[in-house]
Amino acid sequence: MTTSPRPRLIATDLDGTLLCTGGSVSERTAAVLLEAERAGIRVVFVTGRPPRWMTQLSAHIGGHGVAICSNGGAVVDVRRGELLESFPLPVADVLAVVTALRAELPGTAFAFEYPGGFAREPGYELRMWGSDEDHAVAPAEELLGDGRVAGLFKLLAKHPELDPDVFLARARVVAGGLAEITRSSPVALLEISARGVTKASTLARWCAEQGIDRSEVVAFGDMPNDLEMLAWAGRSYAVANAHPQVLAAVAQHTVRNDEDGVAAVIETLL
Repeated sequence: MTTSPRPRLIATDLDGTLLCTGGSVSERTAAVLLEAERAGIRVVFVTGRPPRWMTQLSAHIGGHGVAICSNGGAVVDVRRGELLESFPLPVADVLAVVTALRAELPGTAFAFEYPGGFAREPGYELRMWGSDEDHAVAPAEELLGDGRVAGLFKLLAKHPELDPDVFLARARVVAGGLAEITRSSPVALLEISARGVTKASTLARWCAEQGIDRSEVVAFGDMPNDLEMLAWAGRSYAVANAHPQVLAAVAQHTVRNDEDGVAAVIETLL
């Protein structure tokens, strides 16, 4: 890698990109993030994670404290635990997506990320962090109808058998006009946001508010939910362990997340 002009902003995905396998921040990466902030380069985490999964990363988030969560659906001040802005899905669109995916892909079950927390259908199996947290469990129509998931900024859809990429492709065919549908998990799990809401759209909005041009942004990612952000930023890098679609779409690559691929590039920018 060669030295490049210093950016004003580093926008990085977390899981599979900045974080090591298991979700930790390596000592090298932590030190480089701190050095970047001291050099006047803002670092913004742009992640599919919901706000409730961000608190353990507050030490690495920089002086601004801001993270873009849920694939652009929520902007959060992590240190204060405050939702600064969100872009909710209209209830009518959510119901239409649920109906379409159930009809086309039987066995699909749904879960809901909203300002108050998390809720799921009985058939939505939990295998990730937070599975022991208290949350509502009911059919989608009931959760949406009684307002328990008001302000929903991410709908999750899981299938027990389909290949993840096949699930995404088929879902986009039947419901892609209703919402933004993407994925970042190794299992058949779709992440669904309001129409027009992506990591790129919310990052662009935040950068405009800060007076930062896209040409001054360096972005990092590894999965399909990063593609719009990687295409928007002035410079972008895919980690070596990225999804094949991301590796093909992004010209510049760095080493794997477990080899501190993001830190390796930032070191050349300082």
